[in-house]
Amino acid sequence: MNWTKAIESEGREQARCEVCPLSRVKAGVAVRIKQLCAAPDVQNRLRELGFREDQIIKLLTSQANFICQVCDARLAISEQLAKIIMVEPLHPAWARA
Repeated sequence: MNWTKAIESEGREQARCEVCPLSRVKAGVAVRIKQLCAAPDVQNRLRELGFREDQIIKLLTSQANFICQVCDARLAISEQLAKIIMVEPLHPAWARA
């Protein structure tokens, strides 16, 4: 593989967005919510709290509870809830949460 192909494939890997559960995100990372994988009543409650699709949030800690910065508020959720919130990492320049 030559250098040009290596650089092109590396650029494509960086541009691709991976979707994963919020529970797998490192503390301090800003993400965009892509999907809520829960029963409709749980989805509605999460949306009422600010965890809605396309919302940018920042995971502050992921120890006993997952503390997130959502809409200028800090909210703690359980690991079980963090597992059903599918997110994509933001490009560092876009991370304003």
